[in-house]
Amino acid sequence: MTGEFERLQKRLTRCRRCPRLVAWREEVARTRRAAFRDEDYWGRPVPSFGDPAGRLLIVGLAPAAHGANRTGRMFTGDRSGDWLYRALHRAGFASRAESRSPGDGLELRDALVTAAVRCAPPRNKPAPDEREACRRWLDAELDLLPSIRVVVALGQIAWTEILRVLGDRGHTLPVPRPRFGHGAEIGLPGGPTVLASYHPSQQNTFTGKLTEGMFDAVWSRARAIADA
Repeated sequence: MTGEFERLQKRLTRCRRCPRLVAWREEVARTRRAAFRDEDYWGRPVPSFGDPAGRLLIVGLAPAAHGANRTGRMFTGDRSGDWLYRALHRAGFASRAESRSPGDGLELRDALVTAAVRCAPPRNKPAPDEREACRRWLDAELDLLPSIRVVVALGQIAWTEILRVLGDRGHTLPVPRPRFGHGAEIGLPGGPTVLASYHPSQQNTFTGKLTEGMFDAVWSRARAIADA
């Protein structure tokens, strides 16, 4: 199963299905931010990171232009990643609290980080057709993640996309479907429990919309469900 998962990741890193996203990710990789002018950017779709046999699946929005689009690893090299991996470390899902670059020694324990969209989008806003095109990768991953017991969706788009994928896969969703909100929870009969969290973006963390205490509460709940 691990071999199949790795092969899937290699295929998705070659995807060029969305012309706008391809053009943007490659332009960012070519022009680079001044602080990273001496670095080679990844500039491709970003694969998932972590343990394919884990019980926790974390779904983000999309790679940051100068974060994962630069480093090639989910939530690595930006402040959102700082928040995420600090929290995962406190909850026992990460071997260390920092994520600077591939090869820094960070390992995830019993958890995998993926995203609704795999290419960095302009203004961090993927278009509906781009979300639709990228959904197939998330669906294909779920075929190869047999141990998932809990899913944490970071932000409203991630919440919408993972519920859509799970619904399409035959899981019964509540009607009406619960709205996104920090701490929202849906237990799917015969499937995983889905938790919602505000995204650890600077827009949320700098304004206090998301605090470390609020974030920790989500991971504590995820840990409890995974271990139940």
